[in-house]
Amino acid sequence: MGPKLAKNVLILTTAIGLSSCDVLLDTMQTLPNNPTAGQSSLALTNEDIISGLKEALTIGIQNSVKSSSVTDGFLKNDLIRLPFPQDALHVRAKVIELGFQGQVDQFETTLNRAAEEATKEALPIFVNAIKNMSIQDGLSILNGGEGAATKFLRDNTSSQLVSAFTPKVQQAISTVKLTDYWNPIANKYNTFATFANKPAVTADLNSYVTQRAITGLFTLVEQEENKIRKDPTARVTDILVRVFGSLKN
Repeated sequence: MGPKLAKNVLILTTAIGLSSCDVLLDTMQTLPNNPTAGQSSLALTNEDIISGLKEALTIGIQNSVKSSSVTDGFLKNDLIRLPFPQDALHVRAKVIELGFQGQVDQFETTLNRAAEEATKEALPIFVNAIKNMSIQDGLSILNGGEGAATKFLRDNTSSQLVSAFTPKVQQAISTVKLTDYWNPIANKYNTFATFANKPAVTADLNSYVTQRAITGLFTLVEQEENKIRKDPTARVTDILVRVFGSLKN
C-alpha cells in the first residue's frame, strides 16, 4: 500500500468512527434519564385515559374519606365544615339572644360529628359509582383542567349518591344524637314564634347533613385530583404516571 493510499484509508476510517460516535451520542441523548421517563409519551388509548381518571378519582375518594371521617375531619376543616343551616339562621340569632349560645355551639359541633360519622361508610358507595362510570369523552375530561374529572363524577352520580348516602346519614344522626341538640333550640324558638306571631321552624337535618357531607367530600376529591394533575410525586401508580404525565402543565 503506497503512502497516499494509506493516508486516504486513515482519513476514511476516522470519518466513519466519528460519524458512529455522533450517532451513538444522539441515541444516548434521546434515552430517558430514569426508567419511568417516557412512559407518558406512549400512545394512550381511550381505555387508558378512562382507567387513569378512575384511578385518580378512587385515590381521591380514599384520601378524602380517610381525612374527613375522623374526629374533627369536618369540624376543624374550614373548607368543608357544616355551619348552622342557612334557612334557620334567624333561629340561631334569636336563641343566642335568648341565652342559648352554648346549645348552638354544641349543635353545630354535633352537625359535623354526624357528617364525620356518615363518611365512614362512604368509601364503597363512591368507589362503586366510579367503577360504574361510562366515560365517552375521557380525553376532553383529561384536558379539561383542574376539577374536570371530579365535576364529571359529581354531575353524573350525585342523585345515586344521595339515595345511597341518606340511610348512612340517618344512622349517623342517631349515633351522635343530633336531634337531641336541635330540639331544645327549635322548641325555644318556636315558643318565641308563637307569641311573636311568626312561623314555627322545622329543619330537615337528614337532607342537610347528606347534601353538605357529599359536597364536602367532592371538594376534597377535587383537591386530590388537582394534586395529581400538578404534582408528579402524587402519581403513585403506573397508569397515573402515563395518563397525567401526558399533560402539559
